[in-house]
Amino acid sequence: MKVKMNHMLKTSLAIWLIAMLTLLAACGGAVNNNKESTAPSIAPSASPSAETGAAYPLTVTDATDTKLTFEQTPEKIVTLVPSETEVVFAVGAGKQVVGVDQYSNYPEEANDIEKIGDMTTNIEAVVKLNPDLVLASSSMNGDAIVKLRELNIPVFASDSKTYGETIAHIETVGQILNHVKDAEAVAEHMRDVMNQVMNAVKDAPAKKVYLEFSPGYTAGSGTFLDELLTMAGGRNVAGSKEGWYEVSAEEIVKQNPEIIIYPDMKVKPNPIVTAMDSRAGWNVIDAVKNKQVIAVAEDPLVRVGPRLADGLLEIAKAVHPDLVK
Repeated sequence: MKVKMNHMLKTSLAIWLIAMLTLLAACGGAVNNNKESTAPSIAPSASPSAETGAAYPLTVTDATDTKLTFEQTPEKIVTLVPSETEVVFAVGAGKQVVGVDQYSNYPEEANDIEKIGDMTTNIEAVVKLNPDLVLASSSMNGDAIVKLRELNIPVFASDSKTYGETIAHIETVGQILNHVKDAEAVAEHMRDVMNQVMNAVKDAPAKKVYLEFSPGYTAGSGTFLDELLTMAGGRNVAGSKEGWYEVSAEEIVKQNPEIIIYPDMKVKPNPIVTAMDSRAGWNVIDAVKNKQVIAVAEDPLVRVGPRLADGLLEIAKAVHPDLVK
């Protein structure tokens, strides 16, 4: 039984790692002022309504450079990734959601909505729901987007790579769903959190931080997690390389971070902690010696949606607990 359980655990972790790497790849990179923003464009062609500011017909261009025109508010929505589910609920349109992916677990109501697949979308299940709109990730759901559009199902694809682009996407979804004021409130909260954090740490020396999102894997420069670390007053010790990559224990020991941050995973025992505890020489790192190895909530850290503000705040509290409360 022990051998079987170990095999099951390894299989579960392998599946989780694939899902996490896919999710983070879909989330994209961080700020790059030389690149064109992937934030969607909006071209309303009617006067805004008095109640919400929405305007129909409404034409938007998504991350795949596809234009969609909405003559009225979409009433039946399917989301293919957890971040889109959270966006729709955050702007007050949760009752319009009829289908979600199996990883959509927030808010609690999402658990009761029909599931339309995991990393692979069940196209037939989506078609049966007859949605007016499908919200997807252009990076994660590429095949599903093509297939659904071939069936004349409207798909709005996002590809938010930064904190700012995440805010812009939320505002666009608010426009599409006729929940402009709700979306503006979410956007304002996210900006307030960002400003609060950045103002609190602006005069503090940047602390050396290592972030491990999966056993042995970290976020380099050009990732949104690198952006969050910088905004929170940290210096990413893995920033010498770009993107998401596997890093050696020796390299982290050499960098000697003051703080180590990792997600508090649902898998127990946490495989990241297990991996760290087994690494030779790890005990000489300042973060380990000074008990500055800190767990933060997993989902707000990796989902480019409204709770990214929570992820930023948690990182800031871990990096500068004396400045950010």
